[in-house]
Amino acid sequence: MITDIEAYFSDGCGRCERFATADCSTRHWSSGLAELRRICLGLKMIETVKWGHPCYMHGNRNVVILGAFRNDFRLSFFNAALMKDADGILEKQGPNAQHPDMIRFTENSQVAKMKPVIESYVKEAMGYAEAGIKPVKRQRERDLPAELLEALNSDPELNAAFHGLTPGRQNSYIINISSAKKPETRVSRIAKFRDKILAGKGAMER
Repeated sequence: MITDIEAYFSDGCGRCERFATADCSTRHWSSGLAELRRICLGLKMIETVKWGHPCYMHGNRNVVILGAFRNDFRLSFFNAALMKDADGILEKQGPNAQHPDMIRFTENSQVAKMKPVIESYVKEAMGYAEAGIKPVKRQRERDLPAELLEALNSDPELNAAFHGLTPGRQNSYIINISSAKKPETRVSRIAKFRDKILAGKGAMER
């Protein structure tokens, strides 16, 4: 995965074989992603890289993260349970997601047209971050390994998918990850399990 922010906008996230090729999703959506970047920087957020993607912070907290796919690109909100969604534009990352947490774009030109609304949503999220307001955590989240919590907080798509799993499937990952003695092993297992979690499977399912 890339660690330099400029590399994302020129070559992609580095998470698949399409990295730095003409087929990379970031190149297809380059102008829309660039406009989202301008909006975030215009609101004076701190730009960083999390999980190979541009992440924007305020009040020392993650606020939004950008993502590009073959058929769309997205602006995803951390702590989306707090969002009022006054214009009804937020969508769920998938059918098992707990809360609508992204604005999805299927044309580059949509970002400029929606700029005032996008800014209002991001400002709302920034306000929660600045005030230190967080969604009420579910009881079951208290037993998650620290490395898994960090991964979920840094990856909205993974977070939505994990919380859409049945309790039994969630426990299969918690047990498997917690059994590793070294932090680096736990991090490695989380990365290995990501595709399974996104597919709605348990740790031991094929």
